[in-house]
Amino acid sequence: MDSEPTPSAAEDPATQTAASDASLVRLQTRAAQRVRGDNGRFIRVAPELDATVDEELPSDRFLDREISWLQFNERVLQLAADPLVPLLERARFMAIFSSNLDEFFMVRVAGLKRRMATGLAVRSASGLEPREVLDEISKAAHELMAVHAKMFQRHIRPALADVGIRIVRPSDWTDEDRDHLNKVFRNRIYPVLTPLAVDPAHPFPYISGLSLNLAVVLINPKTGREHFARVKVPPLLPRLMALPAGEDEDELYDARFVAIEDVMAEHLQYLFPGMEVREHFTFRVTRNEDLEVEEDDAENLLTALEKELTRRRFGPPVRLEVADEMDDHVMDLLVRELNVRDDEVYRLPEPLDLRGLNIIADLDRSELRYPPFLAKPHPDLAPVERSAQSDVMAAVRAGDILLHHPYDSFSTSVVAFIEQAANDPHVLAIKQTLYRTSGDSPIIDSLIDAAESGKQVLAVVEIKARFDEENNITWARKLERAGVHVVYGMVGLKTHAKLCLVVREENGEMRRYAHVGTGNYNPKTARLYEDLGLLTCDREVGEDLSRLFNQLSGMAPRSKFKRLLVAPRSVRTGLLEKIHRVTDAAREGKAARVQIKVNSLVDEEIIDACYRASMAGADVDIWVRGICSLRPGVEGMSDNIRVRSILGRFLEHSRVFRFVIEGEEDIVYIGSADMMHRNLDRRVEALVRITEPKHIETLGALLDEGMSDDTSSWHLHGDARWERHHLDAEGTPLRDLQSDLMASYAKRKRKARRR
Repeated sequence: MDSEPTPSAAEDPATQTAASDASLVRLQTRAAQRVRGDNGRFIRVAPELDATVDEELPSDRFLDREISWLQFNERVLQLAADPLVPLLERARFMAIFSSNLDEFFMVRVAGLKRRMATGLAVRSASGLEPREVLDEISKAAHELMAVHAKMFQRHIRPALADVGIRIVRPSDWTDEDRDHLNKVFRNRIYPVLTPLAVDPAHPFPYISGLSLNLAVVLINPKTGREHFARVKVPPLLPRLMALPAGEDEDELYDARFVAIEDVMAEHLQYLFPGMEVREHFTFRVTRNEDLEVEEDDAENLLTALEKELTRRRFGPPVRLEVADEMDDHVMDLLVRELNVRDDEVYRLPEPLDLRGLNIIADLDRSELRYPPFLAKPHPDLAPVERSAQSDVMAAVRAGDILLHHPYDSFSTSVVAFIEQAANDPHVLAIKQTLYRTSGDSPIIDSLIDAAESGKQVLAVVEIKARFDEENNITWARKLERAGVHVVYGMVGLKTHAKLCLVVREENGEMRRYAHVGTGNYNPKTARLYEDLGLLTCDREVGEDLSRLFNQLSGMAPRSKFKRLLVAPRSVRTGLLEKIHRVTDAAREGKAARVQIKVNSLVDEEIIDACYRASMAGADVDIWVRGICSLRPGVEGMSDNIRVRSILGRFLEHSRVFRFVIEGEEDIVYIGSADMMHRNLDRRVEALVRITEPKHIETLGALLDEGMSDDTSSWHLHGDARWERHHLDAEGTPLRDLQSDLMASYAKRKRKARRR
């Protein structure tokens, strides 16, 4: 077993993350201080906001969104540090942290740098200038990445070794290991390697984004001259390669892995025969991989996007990760050739890129993972006979069905609904939005079957769904070849709404069945993401969806909706109107409440409306998974606002909006929109109003449980500090909401419904 020093209290991962969180709070505090005038009065710093903002709202009321995102990723890291979380799940959270940060740099940091380079960057709503935001991101990211790397070396790796799972470094390879890895290298790795030298005849090679590389320093024994070469780690081979189980220092390890870059490094002489390999180091580059597509018209969008995907691979670097022992002269070469700044360089202990821990997290060691969970069919959709198939449409005719995934089975509800529609001879048309879906999706197959059987099938495919563009292009082409009418939405707007409309002939009349959801039509992520959906044949919803699909596929710019709020026209205004009604009721002395569950809360108008509701005396509860720019608990402004965040086994992804005036109304919407500028202004989003009293009660109870002080969660304070509440005063773990929901949904029994 690797010998690791016993960490001091200051080195404990929980302490480390807390220290890092404190630094992030300091960044937020400095951001707030920058926007106050010398005389202590509040000044206006966000000219892009509505000029009607009341003077009583201070200018430092918004937290910085980029720092808030880094705080969210730190919460992920805290789960990796939690000894109460099963070990392989902790390894998974380590990998998620890495993947999240990669996307943050590729999109947010790259986008900020691009706007700065073009002169389009403006001061943020938090009051920070663009260069200040970039500097603060760099400081916080350096701290978080260092904590992440140390946590793996000092805690996760030793803990894995304690349960028989070891990542073996070359210094610990046995003779049998070396013989085995020699064969692996010659047969599997060597044939796909392409060493690239740097000399007057060979310019510095292009380094692709997120690729892991070996920087190799060579000496020509004849001339004594030093040379540099780069060897790329093959991305299609496993990052961690399995070794045969064996004994090491009298201990038995039933799962042994070796990093592929270590295997390559130990065999560099095969790649450079006749040269002396003096030293080698790993490094990794993150590039700008956010897409920029000018949309002249939808017909040209597919071609434009395909060209842009090619350009993406050549975006400028925004981060350089290097092994911490890398020599300065090699570092200088990389910095110069890649044209990165010193603060964009991250020195870290090897191994770099801990996304590879997903391989370990996938091991079949049930005692080291969350207990198995199998979603059950919704009681209203369970077939009467055990061997029979459920008639989804008959169940929907009996009343609206509220789905809660992953607790309710996605395959026996949404997938079954679309499959039944595709096979039903009485169904004449199916219309559906597709934002992200899996490559082997039964939904895609059903749409193809429906088109081939003569049904009218419309698929609104959002091919600009970030990092899924290539997959979506592939499936858009496949759908087109099958005769599906494929459209790419409205020019200038991403289609993010989650909608499906089925038109069925019944007794000589047309009845419309609909699904409106908060999550993608992806059976794989539906087992991991928490989402809500409504199955209904309500006439108003059917008419609303018909109008909306006509907007997306044709020309219907002035459509009005009854049970839907649709962005970019009416989600913001509709929600603001509801918050204002709650505010007015609170001013009149009535008990009133706003509850919002979203992934991110950034939009300044929505935040200001929540502040005014609080100032009027209404209670405002915000349940947010990721970014929150609202500052709760500030005296005189947000005394009545609470902000909570829940992270765990499932990714909290649903969006719920509730507005209560006691004794008068309880209005609830669910849908696809987060409270961000892009969702409210630059995307097609849809929220549907929930009308069944039992469903309103269910969603109200869910929101109350998520905000309860008895539920394990993170609490946001007015000083921008996130504090984890997961133990009571006696040190007993608080209730885990997701575990409780799994248990309660499993106990539900089918209730008789009139068909």
